[in-house]
Amino acid sequence: MAQSMSFFIFIALLAFAPICFSFKSNNDNLYPQYYYKSCPQALEIVKSVVAKAVAKEARMAASLLRLHFHDCFVKGCDASLLLDSSNGIVTEKGSNPNKNSARGFEVLDEIKSALEKECPQTVSCADILALAARDSTVLAGGPNWEVPLGRRDSRSASLSGSNNNIPAPTNTFDSILSKFKRQGLDLVDLVALSGSHTIGNSRCTSFRQRLYNQSGNNKPDSTLDQFYASQLRNRCPKSGGDQNLFFLDFVSPTKFDNSYFKLLLASKGLLNSDQVLTTKSEESLALVKQYAENNALFFDHFAKSMVKMGNISPLTGSSGEIRKTCRKINSS
Repeated sequence: MAQSMSFFIFIALLAFAPICFSFKSNNDNLYPQYYYKSCPQALEIVKSVVAKAVAKEARMAASLLRLHFHDCFVKGCDASLLLDSSNGIVTEKGSNPNKNSARGFEVLDEIKSALEKECPQTVSCADILALAARDSTVLAGGPNWEVPLGRRDSRSASLSGSNNNIPAPTNTFDSILSKFKRQGLDLVDLVALSGSHTIGNSRCTSFRQRLYNQSGNNKPDSTLDQFYASQLRNRCPKSGGDQNLFFLDFVSPTKFDNSYFKLLLASKGLLNSDQVLTTKSEESLALVKQYAENNALFFDHFAKSMVKMGNISPLTGSSGEIRKTCRKINSS
């Protein structure tokens, strides 16, 4: 078993060999070579631990990618999401978008522990999140890109920010776009980054209203394919089963590709926040069609948008700190 696992990890690491997108960061304090001298093995350590975790559970790729997104949309990409409640800090892990769904924290703990042994208090938890998101995407078959590095870790969290800034599956298109624009992101970023739903799962409670009472009239969502809806109702009843998991992309649930966009065009997006990309905006619909037809274009835009998202309000220089452990701030 150990030999087969090692072989899988070796093969998985080969996935990082394909062409790597390189984009200029719009933040001069962040650059891919940041740890070349201070911790030259940093990127390999992150990649190795992520590869082991994804080999053990394919779903982990989507979980780690989601953590980076949920971190950056609250106070910027500063690893505030990883802090547990202590010393006056109220954790973001208990917010509506994260409670009973954010996962993968133990993988980040393992990465941080390995990095602390190699180069103590050098690599930030915020950078670990950004690298793990990229590595997870590549391991699932998605694009590779150079990750600008040099973020520092926050000494605080924001439960209210997590509840208010992260788009919810039931939000309207205008509300979602507004939350993206608040972070300096645009429509292309919204549609491209939504493509991360080509991997991973969602809970029954996140889309139940689409099956039974979308508009308060006790009728299902008319924009949802009705045969698909009937299949979903088998495991997502009107009450109970809140935590039952469903693939966001049932065609290739563990492969990072453009089938998510093809499903949207077939009215088979799982979440309301997915399907509105085709029903509430002509510009958004046009992008969905382009990505459904051109996987390479989707990969290019996704990589660019990930770099752009990773540049949201990072702490640099003397701001923040480099935590010794990702779950708590350093003692004064």
